[in-house]
Amino acid sequence: MKLFSRSVFRRFGRANEKRKSGSRLDSGTEREFMIGPSMNFASSEAYKLLRTNLLFSFSGSSECRIIGITSSFSSEGKSLTSINLSYTMAVAKKNVLLIEGDMRLPTMNKRLDLRASPGLSNMLVGMNTAAEAIQTYSAVGEDDIRVNMDVLVSGDIPPNPSELLGSERMQSVLEVLRQHYDFIILDLPPVTAVTDALVASKLVDGMVVVVRSDHAIRGALAETIRQLRMVETRILGFVFNGAQEAGGGYYRGKGYYKKHYKYNYYYKKKED
Repeated sequence: MKLFSRSVFRRFGRANEKRKSGSRLDSGTEREFMIGPSMNFASSEAYKLLRTNLLFSFSGSSECRIIGITSSFSSEGKSLTSINLSYTMAVAKKNVLLIEGDMRLPTMNKRLDLRASPGLSNMLVGMNTAAEAIQTYSAVGEDDIRVNMDVLVSGDIPPNPSELLGSERMQSVLEVLRQHYDFIILDLPPVTAVTDALVASKLVDGMVVVVRSDHAIRGALAETIRQLRMVETRILGFVFNGAQEAGGGYYRGKGYYKKHYKYNYYYKKKED
């Protein structure tokens, strides 16, 4: 297993300070500093390195590859990695689709200023077609060249996200989408929080695990690897994220994730 890149965000400390003071994780400040063409030089180069390693992982094959992105816990940067990896692929003229596979705590629409629905969940229950659900994120990159990538947000929050991800319908949808893209990036929930990533692992050609310096500990990462190997997932490598960020609360992050995943999920289900 290989450490693909050390993704270091020099300006992330500013966003982190504001988050500690009460601002949202998906604030406009974070989007401005960390996503797409607004990445600083070090971040941009780190994602290019990640892209290169992934391209070599699938060298010699012209068919579309589905790459899952996950982590051990929340707040390790997996969604940010998914977005910026997809963007970097698009910069390299790859036809890429970013799918938000986290149907419990969706954030992609706010990060990219897209509509919240319809999305993946709406497609999986037959309410909408791919043409209706897939949106385009467009940004002006280097040398004033416009970069476009397709995005499928999670859509309306369903009562059964794990079942939807593991359904035959999900597999059928991906098989159809494979015909139109070079790469599909599937952003998945953390392995130790819910089973969604493990359920969806059978759908991907390989998994990238995001590890954040102030969150990950040896035991949690070992358990993540053990669970992925148990379901015979091909682990492509790791992204070491936030190496220069000030220390934070590992257990606090895990508690926040579990609280919102489990409480909000059952609360919404009860309302329905």
